[in-house]
Amino acid sequence: MAQDAWWAVARSEEVTSAKPINVDIGDQPVVLWRDQHGAAHALEDRCPHRRAPLSLGCVLGNGMIQCGYHGWTFDGETGHLKNIPNLKSDAKFPPIYRATPFGVAESAGFVRVCLNAKATAPVATNENLPLSGTVNVALDHDQYIAALFDDPALVLAMRGVRFTPYLTTELIVEQGLLVMERSCQWAGPHWPAPFSSDFPISLRIATDPLTGESELSLRDDMLRPVLTARIAPVPAARGVTQVRWRARLAPQRSGLMARAMGTGTPFTLRSAIDGAALRVLKPSASIHAAALRAELTARAQQSSAA
Repeated sequence: MAQDAWWAVARSEEVTSAKPINVDIGDQPVVLWRDQHGAAHALEDRCPHRRAPLSLGCVLGNGMIQCGYHGWTFDGETGHLKNIPNLKSDAKFPPIYRATPFGVAESAGFVRVCLNAKATAPVATNENLPLSGTVNVALDHDQYIAALFDDPALVLAMRGVRFTPYLTTELIVEQGLLVMERSCQWAGPHWPAPFSSDFPISLRIATDPLTGESELSLRDDMLRPVLTARIAPVPAARGVTQVRWRARLAPQRSGLMARAMGTGTPFTLRSAIDGAALRVLKPSASIHAAALRAELTARAQQSSAA
């Protein structure tokens, strides 16, 4: 796993100062919380004393996190041990007694964590995506991304939209992202995709090759946005992928079906994958995507090592 990758492990509203939360990045448990100033912090979710999860503890008024087992207290910025009950507050503790700190960055409604605390934070954006949610999918991270490329209908749903197997453009690398565009139809009575040349909408997917975080843009035949979404799959323990998402409908949408997306739920991620459909799904765009991801990941790791 790339040590300098930034993983969108939580939606901003999930991280509070009321109680710490636990997330995973692969097999690495992470505890997240906010201090008294609202800044998010991330440490390894293990107390160095008896290895108890820090996420079972509490956030103190000074913004530090306290283990719920024996009350050891840690600074969120450095992970250093700051207090042990029944010892003097000015006691000096060996630096070995600390919880490993991780890099934290927040923007556009996501809290991102990097396992390298010294990694350069990504550029913050002010993108407003008010719709949001979280799902846990019993599919590993690479397979989840492959399913997104080969058949988006397996992992997500857009109200009234039918995804077709036809790509408007081949998979390309654009500004470090894997970009592809898929022809789509509005659901309803019409010729099925194999017998129709009418594809009034398209879905553009731009994916980070390291993390799989993807920006989805549903556009009409004039390339005007209908719906914008961002999905953030993060590998979790036991082969599960935890996926958080945010989305926004364009306020001005042309056409009856596009306007109808405003009623009900316009966008959702599936928490259960159709195993029968996945089994017979033929790899297509994912083959090219996997090769490009491997190439770009190798470049990133070489750059990081240099």
